[in-house]
Amino acid sequence: MSTFAQRERLLFADLLETAGPDAPTLCEGWRTRDLAAHVVVRERRPDAAGGTLIKPLAPRLEKVMSEYAAKPYEELIQLIRTGPPRFSPFQLKQIDEAANTVEFYVHAEDVRRAQQDWTPRELDPVFQEALWSRLERTARLLGRGVPTGLVLRRPDGQTAVAHRGAPVVTATGEPSELLMFAFGRQSAAKVELDGDENAIAKLHESRQLGI
Repeated sequence: MSTFAQRERLLFADLLETAGPDAPTLCEGWRTRDLAAHVVVRERRPDAAGGTLIKPLAPRLEKVMSEYAAKPYEELIQLIRTGPPRFSPFQLKQIDEAANTVEFYVHAEDVRRAQQDWTPRELDPVFQEALWSRLERTARLLGRGVPTGLVLRRPDGQTAVAHRGAPVVTATGEPSELLMFAFGRQSAAKVELDGDENAIAKLHESRQLGI
């Protein structure tokens, strides 16, 4: 039985293959080749992947990313499909689900939603709940540095506080859309924003959402 992470991994690989190596993505400055290289490095080169969060390692990450981006595109896609190497912690089902469900969902949408003719996916309620569970746990981290108070609200009224402060902006949408919003894909997320107009404008201008 496939897991959410496995399902989203394969969908992401299929989308990369269909789009080709030079298609746009929602990740600023990255084409599909760059996004594919990022995912492969994250899983296969932990010695460099830490550069995403640790500044002294950033030059090494950039170098390794460039090396992987130069590989044949089909090879990168195959590495994504086959998954992490044998002794990687990502091989453990629990770690894979915890670390990769959101990773592959967001990056699959990064490819899909960068296309002009994209349409929303129909996600089953169980998957929406899984995404909400992860968003609840990481909302504060994702919202750190936001210039306003920020509350994420589902249509059923459940909420998660991403940032405490005033004035407060409330973003309302399905868990999948709130997740895209919280990961900095504000322009492509199907959410409604309520609150002070100036605060909403600041939120749109902010690059502090997401990690």
